[in-house]
Amino acid sequence: MKYLRELLIIFGILFVSNLIQSLTGIPMPGTVLGMILLLVLLLTGIVKLEMIENVTKFLLDHLTFFFIPGGVALISQLDLIKDEWLSLLIVIVAAAVLVIAVTGLTVQALKKVKEGAK
Repeated sequence: MKYLRELLIIFGILFVSNLIQSLTGIPMPGTVLGMILLLVLLLTGIVKLEMIENVTKFLLDHLTFFFIPGGVALISQLDLIKDEWLSLLIVIVAAAVLVIAVTGLTVQALKKVKEGAK
């Protein structure tokens, strides 16, 4: 029953964020709004980490399974992307390098802020 309650909290936040997105027309996916809403709820203490901890751990432990539908869809459309594979590969590699660089710089900046606070 505990897992069902935790899952309902996650789905409730997702439902509210999709509702907000559709009513306001914000040019951002409802799932991204849901993550922002969840962050705000966690920071304000309205939702405690213990209230969703087990389900989120389960979902993160099995995260790779969520990529299977996208991979299957990509493989089923190979005839559409076979002429553009090089440009797609360049974009994927550039995006990965950019994400790694920004993540590294962010972690370094946060460490400096944390050391400065001590």
